[in-house]
Amino acid sequence: PRKREALAAASPIQPIIKDVGEIYSRLLDHRPVIQGEIRYFVKEFEEKRGLRELRVLENLKNTIFETNEHVLPKCEQAMHDNLNEAFKRLQAANNMIRRLQEKEHEERKLQADKLMAREEKCIALWEEFMKEQQNKQAEVDEEHRKAMEHLKEQYSDMEKELAKYASF
Repeated sequence: PRKREALAAASPIQPIIKDVGEIYSRLLDHRPVIQGEIRYFVKEFEEKRGLRELRVLENLKNTIFETNEHVLPKCEQAMHDNLNEAFKRLQAANNMIRRLQEKEHEERKLQADKLMAREEKCIALWEEFMKEQQNKQAEVDEEHRKAMEHLKEQYSDMEKELAKYASF
């Protein structure tokens, strides 16, 4: 602006430049108007609100402080105690389940052993039955052979006797 004034002072168009500067200030330079509006808005806001937001923020800060200093440690302690209790209960339940599983495993093993013993007994009985059947078959075969020999002897004797009577 000083250079303009120095240039304008030396020339006859000085009044024109001054008028253009004033027009520019009024039309395009809004800083004074905006600053006044801002001051007015802040003044109205503070008077009408009565610093209510400041009190709300202060109450909020106090509530947060109270929570951080008193409520949060109590909650942490209660949570810690409850988690310890829950952990102990879970360990006890885990031990009980482990014992039940061991008993069930032993019972299954015992049942499997009994089943194997029964199966072996059945196999032994079957083998004994099969041996008896083979022995009986052998006896029957022997009786049959003897009966066949006896019948052969009987028929040969009958043929001999018949041969005696056939010569008549």
